[in-house]
Amino acid sequence: MTSRGIPTDFRATGQTGILINGAGIAVDAVVADFIAGAAEVLSPAAPDDHWDVIEGQGSLLHPSFAGVSLGLLQGSQPDAFVVCHEPTRQRMRNVDAVMPSIQTIIDLTIALGSKTNPKIHCVGISINTADQAHRDVYLEVLRREFDVPIVDPLVEGVGAIVDFATARSP
Repeated sequence: MTSRGIPTDFRATGQTGILINGAGIAVDAVVADFIAGAAEVLSPAAPDDHWDVIEGQGSLLHPSFAGVSLGLLQGSQPDAFVVCHEPTRQRMRNVDAVMPSIQTIIDLTIALGSKTNPKIHCVGISINTADQAHRDVYLEVLRREFDVPIVDPLVEGVGAIVDFATARSP
């Protein structure tokens, strides 16, 4: 597969991704001590002109998913990541915790990801705008706040993020 001429592999980390892709590692079935190693095996070193797109799992701040998410982040050693956000959700599912801000997620992902790859950076924010009454205004506010592409992938696609990431590749 290619993404705008860049050789790209999708690296599935969950059952649905494996079903779609035909290969991968269901990291939620891996013993916790070995999640980072499984992620490293799933995404071996590649040339600079090759991308591995690694399916994310849960959230670094959700108590039910943080262990798997951290293992994936540190084991896969990404150069770049995309934050996914649903703005109408006020609380985390099944726990009594307020949703963290986008900036908190970016800062935490860089802080934890830089332990295995100091070059890690955010290349975009994916926003679910299905329930946003003032979608265009909301996206414009975010675009002013963050210096990365902001898209609803179901409306605009992810081309802006791919272009931005390509321009920032080593």
